[in-house]
Order: sequence, then C-alpha cells, then structure tokens
Amino acid sequence: MDARAVIARLRQKEIPTAEELSWFAEGLASGAVSDAQAGAFAMAVCLNGLPPAARSALTLAMRDSGDVLTWDLPGPVVDKHSTGGVGDCVSLLLAPALAECGAFVPMISGRGLGHTGGTLDKLEAIPGLSTQVAQDGLAGIVADVGCAIVGATARIAPADKRLYAVRDVTATVESLDLITASILSKKLAASPEALVLDVKIGSGAFMKTTAEARALATSLVETANAAGCPTQALITDMNQPLVPSLGNALEVAEVMRALTGVQAGPTTGPIIDITVALGGAVLRQAGLVESVEAGEAQIAATLAEGRAAERFAKMVAAQGGPVGFAEKWQRFLPEAPVILEVTAEHAGYVNAIDGEALGLLVVRLGGGRMIESDRIDPAVGISDLLPLGTKIAKGDVIARIHAAHTDAAQDAMSALRAAVSIAPAAPDLLPLVHERIG
Repeated sequence: MDARAVIARLRQKEIPTAEELSWFAEGLASGAVSDAQAGAFAMAVCLNGLPPAARSALTLAMRDSGDVLTWDLPGPVVDKHSTGGVGDCVSLLLAPALAECGAFVPMISGRGLGHTGGTLDKLEAIPGLSTQVAQDGLAGIVADVGCAIVGATARIAPADKRLYAVRDVTATVESLDLITASILSKKLAASPEALVLDVKIGSGAFMKTTAEARALATSLVETANAAGCPTQALITDMNQPLVPSLGNALEVAEVMRALTGVQAGPTTGPIIDITVALGGAVLRQAGLVESVEAGEAQIAATLAEGRAAERFAKMVAAQGGPVGFAEKWQRFLPEAPVILEVTAEHAGYVNAIDGEALGLLVVRLGGGRMIESDRIDPAVGISDLLPLGTKIAKGDVIARIHAAHTDAAQDAMSALRAAVSIAPAAPDLLPLVHERIG
C-alpha cells in the first residue's frame, strides 16, 4: 500500500478501507509514514471527516498498532475517561470506589497540558508514588488491589502518540474523528468490558457549548460500542471547579477529605455527586448491578463508609507511596511556602468563574505545564475558592493563592480577581449532569 494513495482518497472525499487505515496506523507506529504524510492525513480527515464505520476502523487500527492488554480476573474490567477540566480529581475517588464494588480498574491516565490538570501529576504529589508501571506490574497491582492509576507505556497505541504530536502543529486538534480515535485507541488498548465517559462543558472545559459536547459524546459512545465495549457518556458541568482547590497536592488533599468524610458525617458535594453518577453508570454497563440507581447507591456507600479510602491507600502503597496514607495524608503532602489571601473588592454574589483562566493561573504558578517537558511544583495552586452563588461582603476571602515565592503570589492576585466575577445577583446554577448519551 501507499500512504499517498490513502491521502489522495481522503482528499477526494472517498473513504479508505479498513485495511488501508490499518496499514496507515502501522506506518505511523513504525515510521514508514513520514511526518508530512501524517500531517496531510490529519488535515484531510479534519476537512472532509470520516463516516462512523471508518472512524471505528481508524480507532481500532490505532489501538492495534501497539500492545492490547489481556486480563484473567474474577470480575469485569472497567474504565473511565474525562475530557478534562479544572479541579477535576474524580478518578482518584472513582477507581477505588469501583474496586470496592467488585470491578477491576486498570486506569491509564494522562498528564496535564494547557489549562487542565493531569491525573498522573496529582498522584505524583504523593511522595514516592510512581505512575510509570510496567505491564506485568500493572497486572499484579490490579489483581491484588483492584485498581491502579498509571501512565501509558510507549507500546500503548504508538500510532496515536505519533499522530497526536502532528495534529498539535498542523491545526487539526479540533477534528472530532481524530479526537475520538485518539481517546478510544488508548482506552480500548486496556481492554475494558465497560466504559463511562465524562464529557465536560463550560468555562473550565475544552467544550464550551452543548452542541460541541453532545457531538463528541455521541461520537465516542457510538465508536466504543461498535468496538464491542458497552459505553455511556455523561455531559457534566464545568462552569466551576468540582473542588475548591486547583493544584496537584491541594487537589489530593480535597480527595482525601472526601474519601475520609465518614469522620464528619455523610459526604456530599460536587466531587462526590459526579463520582456517584459516573460509578453508577459504569457498574450498570458492566452488569454488576441491575440499575444505574443501584450502582449509585453502592458507590455512595463505599465513599460514606470509608471503604474507598482504605482501597485508595492500598493502591498508593502498591505504587510506591507511603503506607497508611489514608490516616496520615496531611503529613506527606507538600505545602507551598507562601499563602496569600485574595479578598473581594466589593460586596455581591460569586456570579461567574472563568475556569480556564484559573487553570492557566495555576500553570503560571508552576503547578502545570504548557509543553510536555515543563517541570511541575506539586505544592502551588489555589485553595478555598468560593463556589458560584456565594454571598460575600467587601473584604471577604474569595480564595487563597499557594506560591513558591511572594512575587509569584502577588502577580497572581489580579488574575484571580479577574477570573472570579462578583455581581449584585446570584447566577442560575446548572445541574451537574446535563445529559446522558448511550
């Protein structure tokens, strides 16, 4: 086969065969397809699109360009994927909660890039914990603990790694077909028997409109189901962070407060509610419960009773972190040397929060990366951010900045104030779950 012929067919709005797409994906992985050809392919797909069958074929071809994991476990393997947001640390609650409900969760996650935080970066704020685990090690942890959250090896969907880098420099990142193939080639390489997708919408999300979120959710669900993986997507609100903290160690602290909330009574709040909704959906998809409602009740119980916290601590220890983390987590998480209170300049209500601006602020403080090689300071970020609808007086603290030095904290103050709008009236709050697809 010839890369030029495949590209020419796409340019002429013809549909390549599954065999041609498989050959092209193998060429991406092996280097037989050049960067120029990969860029031309991406642009042709971006401009002309792919029908559902071809999108599925491309996804599976990219999955099969590397290792596809196999499992021999006494329960279903399940997974979750989020399209990214700010203060979104759901995976750290969901994985151990699902494991407590009889599922096995080998969650291959990513690092932060742009304004969104990465699950791996958050976990690595825990001293000693490693997210780079070989496949045999991953299998052992999942079998023993029930869950693991790790980074992909170089052999997981290498065609996607190559194409993703090309898309970034050819203005083809927005292609719905390529986004779908990129996400699912990696997720399906872990061979889940059920999958739930959290498609974010709002100021802190990549998808800003309902139409964009619905189109992506539909594409992902249709493609995953066509690949034989029962999948449902939830379109969820990201007009404010799910927790009042942004930054790696600060978000882990919020996770631990949620997981250990049994000491203060029943756990509630957006992070709990989203975890329960996603968990109920995937337990139903996996056949572990008769209804979504029954699944939600099981997930909620594991959180409220502290069982998910114990499971999380076992995962932390299995991945090299400290033993007994659930009881002693405050002792281990790094703290920034400078904490600066940001106060309201006038009275009113927290009317809007620019999540993307806050995410970029954390990056500038050193808590995220704009390019893959950037180093992260796990201690910096924002805490105690007031939620939408809060009534405040002039001088009230609206958030706290955690910084490596005083100048950085001072520089961040005006940006934080600009990202939090205070108005005479409270906003109409949207539901956390906008829509279910699939």
